[in-house]
Amino acid sequence: MNERQGARRPGGRSARVGTQVHQAVTDLIGERGYGNFTVGEIAARAGVADSSVYRRWGSLETLLTDVALTRLNAQSPMPDTGSLAGDLRTYAAQVAREITGPDGPAVLHLAVALSGSGQQGLQASADLRAERTRQLRSMLDRARDRGEHAPDALDVLDHILAPMYIRVLFGMVPLTPDYVDGLVDRLLRPQPGPRDQPSAAVPGLRFA
Repeated sequence: MNERQGARRPGGRSARVGTQVHQAVTDLIGERGYGNFTVGEIAARAGVADSSVYRRWGSLETLLTDVALTRLNAQSPMPDTGSLAGDLRTYAAQVAREITGPDGPAVLHLAVALSGSGQQGLQASADLRAERTRQLRSMLDRARDRGEHAPDALDVLDHILAPMYIRVLFGMVPLTPDYVDGLVDRLLRPQPGPRDQPSAAVPGLRFA
């Protein structure tokens, strides 16, 4: 969290401005796509001054990262159901609802597009991934503290989040509950160890 974000006070006008600016960003991404609007256009859509946006967020990339993280945290918070399977199923269902909702594709395109918008965009994208990975790890660490065997955060990304993101980006929806639960099941399914792997047969070799 940077100094600008830390200085914000909850509630009142500051909260209203934040909500208006976030909604303006989401609307503009949905209408035009990433990179096709300016801070001035965001401010005009939100009904605030350009200076208010720069004073609070400092740059367009910081604002866009804040929008993406705020939406993710509000719509897909880290659950604590008491079991790893329950946490992952709840989290996956939340993500599926968010990214297929009215503003979900816009926010998802934003998260993807940040990495292709220069050095500031790369840093913003890295910050977004780092914060979400930190939150995932906190959920997985709770499972380990309970004595459960939890996957790595990147495994959750590869096996649960990435398939859903790809489907939404390519219009392969809806994400049905059975499909989402299946992603979790495959991640949690015990993987065969080296001794469980079938050995390759050697031609002409027989064992008595």
